[in-house]
Amino acid sequence: MSLYDSRLYMEDIRLVANCNYKWEMLRGKSVAISGGTGMIGSFIVDVLMHQNDVMNLDTHIYVLGRSREKAGNRFGKYMACDNFHFISHDINEPLDISRFGDLNNMHMDSMRIMHDITDREQSGIDYIIHAASNTHPAAYAGDPIGTISANVFGTKYLLDFAAKAGCKRFVFLSSVEIYGENRGDTDKFCEDYLGYIDCNTLRAGYPESKRTGESLCQAYMKQCGLDIVIPRLSRTYGPTMLMSDTKAISQFILKGAHGENIVLKSEGTQLYSYAYAADAASAVIKLMLEGENGQAYNIVSDASDLTLRELAETIADYVGKRVVYELPDKAESAGYSKATKALLDCGKLKGTGWKSLYGMKDGLIRTIEILKEII
Repeated sequence: MSLYDSRLYMEDIRLVANCNYKWEMLRGKSVAISGGTGMIGSFIVDVLMHQNDVMNLDTHIYVLGRSREKAGNRFGKYMACDNFHFISHDINEPLDISRFGDLNNMHMDSMRIMHDITDREQSGIDYIIHAASNTHPAAYAGDPIGTISANVFGTKYLLDFAAKAGCKRFVFLSSVEIYGENRGDTDKFCEDYLGYIDCNTLRAGYPESKRTGESLCQAYMKQCGLDIVIPRLSRTYGPTMLMSDTKAISQFILKGAHGENIVLKSEGTQLYSYAYAADAASAVIKLMLEGENGQAYNIVSDASDLTLRELAETIADYVGKRVVYELPDKAESAGYSKATKALLDCGKLKGTGWKSLYGMKDGLIRTIEILKEII
């Protein structure tokens, strides 16, 4: 069973698609998404392809990724669609404008994989969403160089491409991690908060490189005249998450979907904000269409500030299991965030007219039920 066979997942897609956004801005336009097979990127792809069917927008979606097989498994239903294109590309390499021809009129193989493409500078790519990044602890600890490279070099290469392609808007997905540790002088992080990060650690590679990515965006705005908006995601979860995701919430959800006890590898006092994938995707799309140039926006679902213990207990109660405590091994702990309180204020985002679609409990239940169907 695939996600598209899930009634709940398709409800999520339709709910985002029914948001009162300026969808007409996408008519006849093109959107390139790095990390398009990831949790947020793939959800956005599904929403945009849905809108093509419902509104006949003729929006062309270009998914950048390294794995032909992974793209085929995730987006098999779109591979024969004229508006869907997969570009085989490693984000840590430059994306040369000379490779892009008139993609709208190209006929590729049955998997619609693009490799050698000619110049497309005149037609360009209208919107770019940079969502490619290592986003879970095992990746931070196991591939620290790759983590930094995707957030710094990958961002630079895509910004270079955006400048050459005449991109109308570049969307850089950043993270709550850029705030670091709460210094005790605020309850929730607003977009202008400057927290503390100990840069002399392995774990610092992710937040520091996300900070650098944001700085690169500001530099390209100034020097190249790019239009850029920066969504800062809170800890995000949902049915589109990778089964290999090692974030605590992802592990809790997977245990719950399998009907197993929830394993908590700390005392669970860490207090964080969360966002359901549908909320995160809807916010990214809203900001792509209507956000203010140069601004960063925090993204968090309503009623989604919980301690890890509360989160574990909520899932355990729902699936009729219990929370068990277990010490993490050295490799696991190396990738864990040291932040003990990281709550986001999303008043700025709500000021754009964005509204959360789900609260924490509803998001967790939907994720577990969808995963139970497809596992």
